[in-house]
Amino acid sequence: MLTTALARFPRLELQPSATALDFLPRLSAELGRAVYCKRDDTTSLALGGNKVRKLEYLVAEALAEGADTLVTAGAIQSNHVRQTAAVAAQQGLACVALLENPLATQDEGYLQGGNRLLLDLFGADIRLVAALDDPQHQLQAEAQRLRQLGRTPKVIPVGGSNALGALGYVRAGLELADQLDALALQPATIIVASGSAGTQAGLDLAFNQLRPAIPVLGITVSRTVQEQLPKVALLRRQLAELLGLADPAVAPRLRDGYQGPRYGEPNPGTLAAIRRLGRLEGLVLDPVYTGKAMAGLLDLVACEELPPGPLVFVHTGGAPGTFAYQHWLA
Repeated sequence: MLTTALARFPRLELQPSATALDFLPRLSAELGRAVYCKRDDTTSLALGGNKVRKLEYLVAEALAEGADTLVTAGAIQSNHVRQTAAVAAQQGLACVALLENPLATQDEGYLQGGNRLLLDLFGADIRLVAALDDPQHQLQAEAQRLRQLGRTPKVIPVGGSNALGALGYVRAGLELADQLDALALQPATIIVASGSAGTQAGLDLAFNQLRPAIPVLGITVSRTVQEQLPKVALLRRQLAELLGLADPAVAPRLRDGYQGPRYGEPNPGTLAAIRRLGRLEGLVLDPVYTGKAMAGLLDLVACEELPPGPLVFVHTGGAPGTFAYQHWLA
């Protein structure tokens, strides 16, 4: 049913093959339970990451509408902006990006390295803003400015997280379910970073349809559960409506406590998780999303707050941004 529903929506095949589902043997041995990693850090464009799956649908729509410019926004080290700029370059489109400095830092590595360096490589037009306090309005204002210059802009929402973009993680849910079937694997929980909400909403809807006994747990990276839950629930409901499905009766599952001190700023648990996975598995996590989500996984296992059985960690990428955090990781 999901496959048929998804087929109605045009997409660019930016990620033509499945990303791996890898067993993490040394981490599993330390934790005393099997942990697998869905390697969406290895998607096919611009050094990987989850945003490619969303952009397959969002940029297909932009091209169908005759757009010549993609307009989006994020932090200076935004993975989403980096991948949007890369897709724009690949498709012969311009990219205008509104960037904020959420940490108010003057650290040169953060301001010029990592994802920010790649934006210059991909030819993005960067516009620094004091704050993205109303990104939807700010993006529409920028699009209007471009129209007055004779351009045909298409706004790509922050994180690629609207119902259309979240279709990418419904497809990813189908892909992951097939991989679990091939391994005869029944995970206790699927764990993913929850930020702009599209990745969690898509996976959650897919698994409620395909394997409802397997919960998808979002670890918040910037908000409390009380703040994040309405965002995930609304987007999941909009996604279900888009696909012609009933919204699941069960609320999205979320945990906080690992997101502090704020978006984009790692805490000691984040940094410890990054170092631990690097030294155990040679796996690169980032300080904004996957480091915080893995810190949550490690803590929840240590506190025995997850049901028994294998775990699947969805690695949403972000490795280029890690290089901008040398000051924190040194």
